Amino acid sequence: MPDETTAEEAKPPVAVTARGITMTGPWGRVFGPLDLDIPAGGTTVLVGPPGSGRTALMMNLAGRMKPSSGTLTVLGRSKARDIFDVAALAGIEQIDAIYESVTVADLITEQIRWDAPWYQLIRRAGDAERDAICGPVFGDLPVPQLHDYVEHLDEMTGLLLRIALANTARPPLLVVGSIDEIKNSRDRAILLTRLVALGEKQTVITSSANPIPDGFGLAGQITVDRLERAELVPGRHEKGNR
Repeated sequence: MPDETTAEEAKPPVAVTARGITMTGPWGRVFGPLDLDIPAGGTTVLVGPPGSGRTALMMNLAGRMKPSSGTLTVLGRSKARDIFDVAALAGIEQIDAIYESVTVADLITEQIRWDAPWYQLIRRAGDAERDAICGPVFGDLPVPQLHDYVEHLDEMTGLLLRIALANTARPPLLVVGSIDEIKNSRDRAILLTRLVALGEKQTVITSSANPIPDGFGLAGQITVDRLERAELVPGRHEKGNR
């Protein structure tokens, strides 16, 4: 007879467990009911059509919204407020849209001030602060210059910067809205490679409209059905750069 304790220990750890979760907006069902089991560690891609349903699901996984029904457990936490505390969220327009007429230095300085105690005086960010925040996300890719305006950044650099700003605290979970924001297939592959690198130290979840080819070293791909197109009007959310 197999050792039940050994069998239980052999199960891979799970970061997210969802059972029958749904979200309903003013104009109907946004997503669900959905069941999900997302592994802990590595990078997992949720494959499903873009739209309000997929966006709302990613926000639920990061604790920025809560399901209308069903149960959602993320890293042992079931309340949205508690999930919020262990999750960073990037690449969601409603959460981390960046004003274009600001510089990279402005954004990094603002994020450092947001992270610091209220009484701490924070000077304007320089190269060292930029490298500390952007380095883990950009890897070998060139980081943006401090004097660059956001409106002049290319698509991938802009998204990587948003991820870096959201991920300054390096929480256990990083949710990146979608790799579909990057239209160029080569750049999209580079972005995915960077997310896989981040998945070596965090659980990373992102989404895509299409399945990802083999060879990227993903922890998994999960096809998500029942993503509707009913519009969802978000309520007030706390600052997403956590």
